[in-house]
Amino acid sequence: MNSTEPAETTQSKFRRHQEERRSHWDSLARKTALRNFWQQSYRRRLSESYRFLVPPGQRVLELGCGTGELLASLNPGYGVGVDLSPRMVKIAGQRFPDLHFIEADVHELKDAGTFDVIILSDLVNDLWDVQTVLERLHLLSGPQTRIIINSYSRVWELPLKIAQALGLKNKLLPQNWLTNDDVGGLLNLAGFEVIRCWREILIPVCLPIINFLGNRLLAKIWPFHYLGLTNFTIARPAPFHKVMDREPLVSVVVAARNESGNIADIFTRTPRMGRGTELIFVEGGSTDDTYQVIERTIAEHPKMDCKLFRQSGKGKGDAVRLGFEKASGDILMILDADLTMPPEYLPRFYEAICSGKGEFVNGVRLVYPMEKKAMRLFNFLGNKFFSLAFSWLLGQPIKDTLCGTKVLWKDHYRLIAANRSYFGEFDPFGDFDLLFGAARLNLAIVEIPIRYAERTYGDTNIQRWRHGLLLIRMVLFAIKRIKFI
Repeated sequence: MNSTEPAETTQSKFRRHQEERRSHWDSLARKTALRNFWQQSYRRRLSESYRFLVPPGQRVLELGCGTGELLASLNPGYGVGVDLSPRMVKIAGQRFPDLHFIEADVHELKDAGTFDVIILSDLVNDLWDVQTVLERLHLLSGPQTRIIINSYSRVWELPLKIAQALGLKNKLLPQNWLTNDDVGGLLNLAGFEVIRCWREILIPVCLPIINFLGNRLLAKIWPFHYLGLTNFTIARPAPFHKVMDREPLVSVVVAARNESGNIADIFTRTPRMGRGTELIFVEGGSTDDTYQVIERTIAEHPKMDCKLFRQSGKGKGDAVRLGFEKASGDILMILDADLTMPPEYLPRFYEAICSGKGEFVNGVRLVYPMEKKAMRLFNFLGNKFFSLAFSWLLGQPIKDTLCGTKVLWKDHYRLIAANRSYFGEFDPFGDFDLLFGAARLNLAIVEIPIRYAERTYGDTNIQRWRHGLLLIRMVLFAIKRIKFI
């Protein structure tokens, strides 16, 4: 460059980058609408992954939406697509008139309301300034918004160039090639918290059987998952302490079967939390006088907010669902009637969920030393096995799947219940029903260690061998419905 010529400013470089991208995607608009062999297969698999992550009926915004196929495949209740290319936007509007499409540069996003899900699919590698775009997402996000990003992995840089040279894939302009760690760091700088990240798609072309084995099985297993074509990241706005007009009401659900000797302690040891603590007892076919003891103890505590129901179905899971259905609280808690999880720990769960540090709070019995008779050896080993299995299945660390104490917002439970049919209702414990549902809704799961105590009354209702086989069956079912999809 001649030393007398003024240096090109960052702003002018951005405008040149913007025009290059607009011209490039305009030229590919018709080809994109009529995708070739490679891209049809890749986009089909991408849509399958997103349909698992985004339940239908959500408010969904897709940035860099192209001709709108991905957004339309999600069946949003309200769907908006934004793209830089006017030709892409025109084609998208013609093909999907029930959705809304906007021609705009995502670097210059404006407030357009809040969305449940914001998608950036194969976009961040093409941006001039990723951090600026991510920061602007706050204009379109609420506390419950989920940001879902997928982008090409650098491992595939050479194969993609070869595919372009052979005409199997549309040409790409120079890319950023961000890793999952890069995306996570930029999300953190922009004020978002990563919930989980992983890789998908080993075989981006349609090859019967090989495609199934590669994308649904091998792509989820070490070491093949390192070779995935696309990196996925799910994030949420960074947690903050909720500012509320009033404190939330808390409902503590106690499923009780043959627990009459523990009822009095539940009343005296359960602390008051928030605006008030509602105790909901669900009695499940006891052979002792548990129902009568609960009834009598409620009468002895007229100032306490209590409810008592007799369970018509079987299993703790059925009891918990009845209790949650009858609960008046904003926050739902489960407390085991055997009091092996001390009720005095419940305020920690309350603080964790109210602070926003977690959206689903799970107790952990496997950190602190247990009292001698709190858990048998085979039960302990079984819990360790299932914690490893479910951490792998859900993509988030789950140290103790079977701790009875779980806490979540009632609004989140309603969403889990509304989507329960995806997993079925054969879980007699209730733990997996909630864990599966929380994972599918991409809730931030956090765990709180507790000191697990011995039973002081009665015998456990768990039949370790029969229930252990049932748990293995549930793991196999979850592999099909969560992992190998």
